[in-house]
Amino acid sequence: MANKNFAVFGLGRFGRSVALTLEQMGYNVLGVDRDETVAASLTDSLTRVVSFDVRDAKALHEAGIEDFDAVIIASKNLEASLMATMLCKEAGVPEVVVKAIDERHAEMAKRLGATKIVFSERDMARRVALQLVSDYAVDFMTIDANIKVLSLPAPKNLIGKNLIQANLRAAFDVNIIAIISDGKTKVTPPPAHVFAEGDTIFVIGTPAALAKFERSIV
Repeated sequence: MANKNFAVFGLGRFGRSVALTLEQMGYNVLGVDRDETVAASLTDSLTRVVSFDVRDAKALHEAGIEDFDAVIIASKNLEASLMATMLCKEAGVPEVVVKAIDERHAEMAKRLGATKIVFSERDMARRVALQLVSDYAVDFMTIDANIKVLSLPAPKNLIGKNLIQANLRAAFDVNIIAIISDGKTKVTPPPAHVFAEGDTIFVIGTPAALAKFERSIV
């Protein structure tokens, strides 16, 4: 995965943040923006930055877009976003992520080949709302509308018990998929793991099941 190449179309606040984060994680990132001034501002921060209209199929080909593993389309222009989605799909890009303006944009992008849709403001609003209503959550990750992962410190009523004794699946219809203990991450932790102070647990389930689990926390 370390050799993956990413391209980000549209270097506004969202696109810039995604591009810089990927670059800081050690990936190769191509940044594209029609505004030469915006593009120039990131030349020292990204692997490569170019300025052109993402509706230009020739320019995309010259940029080698068919060699990228994923393209994130963050253009604020609806026509440019949809055209770029179609061109990336035609070029055989495996993953095309589109930042949608609204539901109509999202539906059109999906039909044109988008593999993932992001509503940055809406998704952040939901994330904040979930954190506000949770007294214990460190973080939430949404897999889809009906499946979420909750990360939180191991509750006091679990300390000293192992996974078998906790029996969370039967009691709450949730599963612990990972535990960080003593700085080490255990994915699919063994049933004999005993919860200790300082553990961070990652629990997966439906929103309703996670809410029920949280209500039991002491």
